[in-house]
Amino acid sequence: MSEILVLVEHVDGEVKKVTLELLTLARTLGEASAVWAGPGYSEAAKAKLAEYGADKVYVADSDEIVNYVVAPKAELLAKLVGDKSPAAVLVAATTEGKEVAGRLAVKTDSGVITDAVGLGEGFVADQSIFGGGVNVRSRVTKGTPIVAVRPNSTAPVAAAGAGAEEKVEVAPSDAARAAKIVERVKEEKGARPELTEAAIVVSGGRGVGSAENFAIIEKLADSIGAAVGASRAATDAKWYPHQFQVGQTGKTVSPQLYIAAGISGAIQHRAGMQTSKTIIVINKDPEAPIFEIADFGVVGDLFQVVPQLTEEIEKRK
Repeated sequence: MSEILVLVEHVDGEVKKVTLELLTLARTLGEASAVWAGPGYSEAAKAKLAEYGADKVYVADSDEIVNYVVAPKAELLAKLVGDKSPAAVLVAATTEGKEVAGRLAVKTDSGVITDAVGLGEGFVADQSIFGGGVNVRSRVTKGTPIVAVRPNSTAPVAAAGAGAEEKVEVAPSDAARAAKIVERVKEEKGARPELTEAAIVVSGGRGVGSAENFAIIEKLADSIGAAVGASRAATDAKWYPHQFQVGQTGKTVSPQLYIAAGISGAIQHRAGMQTSKTIIVINKDPEAPIFEIADFGVVGDLFQVVPQLTEEIEKRK
């Protein structure tokens, strides 16, 4: 089978969920090979990659790869494309991942597709554009297909791979060293799960009314071990930090349960959460567009419904 390279996303040596999604997707089209860039590689990381189908793990664990901005990762992948002639390269459609994809496309004289939500036979990619209003299919026609896939587009499924390890030596070029990282500030991680990886998400929108009122959204989320999200209207109003925005211009989530309170359901928001397994909507407007994609809906005042729901959950613990 044709080899497909998957760039591993990892933090402090821990493999991110999106990488498991990419490995699952790669297995449907060929032989999945993980590419580890930067320090932190361990036997635990290798085992996790193999658990989700990585037949090979290319390891370039030099500190130099992460001491400079993005470019060394693109050079590493370009070297592997030249040496291994893979059928395709998959990366996560994060801000960094999309820049790596673009740089790699230039280096390998290949076509690139970003924000794919699916990938089928012949590496034909599905894309959701114009705020989720239009679905298109695209295919690279030159070079090695390079595809940036949105997180939470594919459910990760374990399937044992060989996990054969191969060290890769790469020294960043002078051009890649042009932008150096001089400081890192570690963001304190809260008690709630990370938004893009949470199994349950509770989001608030314009109907919440103020930053102070988001406390009831947080209380509901904490009662069920959920992450907190927000609509663009809420983050633009500075009621909640922008890093928690769910939507086309925010983060894409696909939890088992998504609770939307006070969110009308503009296309921009729906594009970031409509693949959730179960959607519960709380809105006082029975004509709100978000009810169209809801599995369960409550027409009512969120300031009455949400506290009552939280209270009932607490009683049953």
